[in-house]
This record gives sequence, structure tokens and C-alpha cells, in this order.
Amino acid sequence: MSHHEPAHHLTPAPGAAAQPAKVTLVGAGPGDPDLLTLKAARALAVASLVLYDNLVSREVLALLPAAADRIYVGKESAHHALPQDAIIELMLRLARSGRPLLRLKGGDPYTFGRGGEEAQALAEAGVPFEVIPGISAAQGAAASAGIPLTHRDHASSVQWVTGHLRAGADAALALDWPALARPRQTLVVYMGLASLPVLAAQLIHHGLAPDTPAAIVERATLPAQRTLVGTLQALPALAQEQGVESPALILIGGVVTLRALLAPRAVDGEEAALDEAQTLATAL
Repeated sequence: MSHHEPAHHLTPAPGAAAQPAKVTLVGAGPGDPDLLTLKAARALAVASLVLYDNLVSREVLALLPAAADRIYVGKESAHHALPQDAIIELMLRLARSGRPLLRLKGGDPYTFGRGGEEAQALAEAGVPFEVIPGISAAQGAAASAGIPLTHRDHASSVQWVTGHLRAGADAALALDWPALARPRQTLVVYMGLASLPVLAAQLIHHGLAPDTPAAIVERATLPAQRTLVGTLQALPALAQEQGVESPALILIGGVVTLRALLAPRAVDGEEAALDEAQTLATAL
């Protein structure tokens, strides 16, 4: 994409500073720049060297100073600009060069963002760091799609899992299926689009009703957001037929039924598009 600069765009100067510079791990939130925390916005405004991921929106990147050096190290489902170990190595090298570094991550760094691994590496290397939390993708999707994560009539707990198939497309997801199939809870699945058929089949196999309400929120909080609502059984086919692409978050549980009442009223024709998608999903 045009706003991505390669990871080799900038290399640290030869030699190392006497003391490593501070690294700030910043949660960029779900996409809408208005959902940045004030602390994150202040950090972006003064950044001079930035490592950023694929899920950081263009709108958030636009808040960086024009003179800031930007290095794209994003990870997508089938493509990695840099593997995680190389990202950590680059982060450490840049910090040791003596320049303060802003590590910008989509959502919240400590929520399926591998921020914990990066913070651990910094701590073990003696590099000073700070973590600025961000609104998670799940929180952004819940508010923008009108699907509360909890509700006394529907769900008293939330399970957050990753649906990423680490060992290949034919591998089984290593999840606690009986726990995920319990009633009266909300299941939030990150990175689950590619594994959605396996996810749905396993949940149904372990006792979750096929007609359990389910939704996919694509590009949550951004102008092009799309929400598809259907049943757990129908959701994989719906996602394929509608050409859903990442980033997309999957929400499963009774709280999805509240969308009909709680979905924010959209403008510029978005609501008509959402109504059409929901009608199609309901018919499946």
C-alpha cells in the first residue's frame, strides 16, 4: 500500500549510544483517530522515529509530524513485512542508537498485539519503555456496531480469543472448545476470518446452537465499516459471499441481537447498505 514504507527504509547510525533511548509502545486504537487517548495523541505529535503495523489506520498516521521517520513492519494474514523476531531486533537496535522510538500498534498493545513480547524483550535488554494503552478492536467494534460485549439479559462474561491458524490452513485451532461453547457469554474472535469455517463447526460440535446470533464487523470505526449479522452456522458462507476482508472482528452470542436497536444511525447511505447486509444474513 502506498503509505507503507519498507522496514529497511531507515537503519540506525553506526555505533551505539551510551544509553539506549526510550521506546514508547502506543496503542493506535481501532482506526478512528478520534478514539486515540490524549496521551497517545501527544506522543504521536512529537514522534521523530516510528515503527508501525499494518492495522494502524492512515488517519492515525496522518497525525505524525511530516518530518518523522516511519518504518513499516506490519503483519498481514499471508504476508509479513518482517517476522516478529526481526521486528524486536530492529526495535532494540534503533533504541540503542540513541533516538527515542515510538512503536505504534493497532488497537491495544497488550491485547493480541504482541506488545507483551516486545515489552518483555525491552525489559530484558535494559531498554527503558512505556506502554500507552489504546481502545481495543473489540471495544471499537462493540460501540460502532451497536453490539455490547456484556448485557445482563444475554452475557455475564466475555471470552477473547485469536482464531489465527498458526500451523497452516488444515490445522485444528488449539482452543478450549467446551469453554468457548458455554451459554450466556460473548465470544470475541480476533484474526478469525480465515479459520471461520473451522471455528463455527467446532463451536457447534461442542454444543453451541447453530442459530446462535453472530456478527462480523469489518474495518470497525472507520468510514468504510461494514457489519454483517447472521447465525453461527451461516456466518462462514455469509463472509465468503460478501467478500469480507481483514481487519474483521467476529462477535458471537446473544448480545448480537441488540444491534437492531442499538446500531448507531449512520449517514450518507451507510445505513441502507448495513440494512441490506443484515437482511441478507437473516435470510440465510
